[in-house]
Amino acid sequence: MTRIFSGIKPTGHLTLGNYLGAVRRWVEVDQHGAEALFSVVDLHALTVEHDPGRVRRLSRQAATLLLAAGLDPKLCTLFVQSHVDEHARLSYLLECTATDGELRRMIQYREKSVLARAAGEGVRLSLLTYPVLMAADILAYGADEVPVGEDQTQHVELTRDLAVRFNQRYGHTFTVPRATAPKVAARVMDLQDPTSKMGKSHANGAGIVYLLDDAETVRRKIMRAVTDSGRDVEYDREGRPGVANLLDLMAAATDGNPEALAGVYQSYGALKKDTADAVVELLRPLRERHAELAADQGHVDQVLRDGAERARGVARPLVDRAYRAIGLLPAG
Repeated sequence: MTRIFSGIKPTGHLTLGNYLGAVRRWVEVDQHGAEALFSVVDLHALTVEHDPGRVRRLSRQAATLLLAAGLDPKLCTLFVQSHVDEHARLSYLLECTATDGELRRMIQYREKSVLARAAGEGVRLSLLTYPVLMAADILAYGADEVPVGEDQTQHVELTRDLAVRFNQRYGHTFTVPRATAPKVAARVMDLQDPTSKMGKSHANGAGIVYLLDDAETVRRKIMRAVTDSGRDVEYDREGRPGVANLLDLMAAATDGNPEALAGVYQSYGALKKDTADAVVELLRPLRERHAELAADQGHVDQVLRDGAERARGVARPLVDRAYRAIGLLPAG
């Protein structure tokens, strides 16, 4: 059976972009017919300045939202990354396999380190090495597939390179994974800046629909979305990014086709209204289920404990094998 792994960082409140770009596929496709492991990758939240209490709150909130979205512990394994030591254990072995040049070529490192320096902040070493930890997240479970958004495909390519290199040097140890992505709305854009990804931690939340936004807030944000010059509703990601983003959202919320939907609308206003209605209805059951689960955090914590135990059972034998392969003396 195909094994898949994917994770989500607790660096901000989860957004519509997270849901349409990743979580919905996990729920509707990946947990069915595959051995699926999903993780709240909290160690990745430590690569930048952070508040410890907020990381803990957002980690639990993310896990609760994933359950509310429809992840079923009977069908998949849901756990918190830091609860499974094998992630950190394997990360060091892969740091000994990767090169400095490879990591410095990572687009996200280059972008984030420039921003940090411009703000007069230090750049943490973990910001450079976190793609190696991401590779450990994947390789520790022998994953065949990694569902990711477009902005993470470079990291999966690095993971593949490290797996091949390790196998060639020390004997076959790791499965070489492949990235997979949903066909529609793989990358949802900010409603106020449709050339930028809808991210969790953007300073201005006006263009971001959060999963826990109430219905009126969702409507207001979508109705105020930036469109483009002209009046024709056309699907053109390059020339008309604002309208294209709305059409992508509408298509994803209604299982439609953005090009076909463009021919239905004669005005931006009508498109915005229908998109707002569709997104509100899409998120309504998720918010209702989240409220139920948030009132029973003991259940959520038990799911995470059980998930971590199952994850350790998968990862530990493989990571132990990697330790032996690279030349480390086994413990007594």
